[in-house]
Amino acid sequence: MLLFVYQLLVLLSLLVFFGILLMNLRDLQKLPPGGDASLPFVSILVPARNEMLNIERCILSLFRQDYAGYEIIVLDDGSTDDTPSMLRKLEVASGGRMRCLTGNPLPPGWHGKAWACSQLACEAQGELLLFTDADTVHEPDTLRKSVAALLSSGADMLSLTPRQEMGSFWEKLVVPLVYVILMSYLPLRLVSRTRIPAFCFANGQFILFRRDAYQRIQGHAAVRDVLVEDVWLCRVVKKTGGRVVAYDGTSAVSCRMYRSFRGVWEGFSKNLFAGFGYRSIGFILLMLLVTIFYIVPYGFLAAAVLDGTLTVPAFWLPLVQVGVAVLSRAIIALKFRQPLSFAFLHVFSQLMLLAIACNSLYIIKSGRGASWKGRRYNFS
Repeated sequence: MLLFVYQLLVLLSLLVFFGILLMNLRDLQKLPPGGDASLPFVSILVPARNEMLNIERCILSLFRQDYAGYEIIVLDDGSTDDTPSMLRKLEVASGGRMRCLTGNPLPPGWHGKAWACSQLACEAQGELLLFTDADTVHEPDTLRKSVAALLSSGADMLSLTPRQEMGSFWEKLVVPLVYVILMSYLPLRLVSRTRIPAFCFANGQFILFRRDAYQRIQGHAAVRDVLVEDVWLCRVVKKTGGRVVAYDGTSAVSCRMYRSFRGVWEGFSKNLFAGFGYRSIGFILLMLLVTIFYIVPYGFLAAAVLDGTLTVPAFWLPLVQVGVAVLSRAIIALKFRQPLSFAFLHVFSQLMLLAIACNSLYIIKSGRGASWKGRRYNFS
């Protein structure tokens, strides 16, 4: 009887997550068409550190925007590869549409990206500020549509869910979990419809601000010591009475976050524990729930098959649990243009998530610190 109750509770939890997913599919709307009317001047701000593989296609896509009034400012944040020379060539080819800055040394108490974005904002002339990563690629109508969405919604901050480009096996296995977590656990309507800071979403790959709202929160200085600065920017905006909106950016922006197992491992290890505010108990509890919901059902199935006990609590309820989890992953894959076949490897994705979570916890608690692009972050 206890086993039946346990399995039923697990299934009900998964069905709740499935319900949140269905609600989010409706609420995460595509960008509006936009218009040809006079729109505010926009400063597109791109921090770049060791981005020689990405920076050219990013900047070229920004050159092609069908928007009348905008500037592009790129900051080289202490790159040790060919990024600076590539930026100089792009600046010459831009015909004045782009300016390159050399970043100042990282001050104590700041994380790298927040410091780079803060310096960019100081140079910006726009009424609107678009912070976008150097590994993104933008469709020609992205700026026009996102500005129209910000203005029509009356929001102070807008963020998109870009399409994540994935090449290697490990990228395809792990990167989709970003949207699995977003779509299954966070009711997105509460991001824009309530001022409760707990309900926050932002993707640092694309964040559009009204300048006055950005200044009101003191810009990136408000999140200078936070590794996952995008979500915390959303928190600060909501705490100060601002409004944040999110749109489906799959057809507008794409991003190649990582290119190898090492990139996936280091990148997610840097951000995962930080994303939970370095709260150990909550972080460990969440990983325990991940194990119960997505990994343990396979153990029950294997044991039932080996023992030949195909009862409802031992086999059929775990089978339905696995089916709900895989179906959810498949729906998300279709929504965000991810490889559908990897939905059937969902259990291995979750095992990798647990391994990364353990490493993320270890590097902070041991004092070893997170490492990313030649920088080590030792404080939380």
